[in-house]
Amino acid sequence: MLGWFRNMMPKEERFFELFTQHALLVVAGAEALQGLLRGGEQVPHYARIIVEREDEADDITREVMIALRRSFITPFDRSDIQGLIQSLDDAIDQMKKTVKSIELFEQVEFDPRMAAMGDAIAEAARLTAQSVALLDRVGANAQKLGQLTEQVTRIEGRSDDLHEEGLKELFQKHRDGNAMPYVIGAEIWGNLERIMDRLEDVANEISAIVVENV
Repeated sequence: MLGWFRNMMPKEERFFELFTQHALLVVAGAEALQGLLRGGEQVPHYARIIVEREDEADDITREVMIALRRSFITPFDRSDIQGLIQSLDDAIDQMKKTVKSIELFEQVEFDPRMAAMGDAIAEAARLTAQSVALLDRVGANAQKLGQLTEQVTRIEGRSDDLHEEGLKELFQKHRDGNAMPYVIGAEIWGNLERIMDRLEDVANEISAIVVENV
């Protein structure tokens, strides 16, 4: 009887489609950041891609929030839906903030560890997209989701090491001279670390959805 009643209620069927679209934009932004951190004359090109993907992601976030308000039945708890889409959006927002810092300081060359950090971010973003694509059958995919989110956490740990090593080398290189290169480098390093932290936030949101729905 309850199942029949639920089936009769208005509901939004596009949540999973929208989650996937947003996650793919996060991947596109991360892969553009990966290209940007290789440096050279393509930096403005990749920066423009990140800004464009972030704008598109904002549109999807708004669409999810509108769907959430008008839907009586949702696939997950409303707070979980909001947390997931917001954490995805925070990740690509942080990519845009990184671009703005790089443009502000007119940087076109980057520490090799920053490029390695870009590789890690792109890897984590792709794992995130794989996870999001499995949420439409969260019970059947619970084990795989656990494996994917654990991989993201491990990548975040490796990225912390890169961040610490990069900052230490930067400090040692500039501690007796002009401080501005350290200030600029530390700002970019901080932004990259925050991108990875936001991707780990997505993994944590997905893990919480699994726990609550299996």
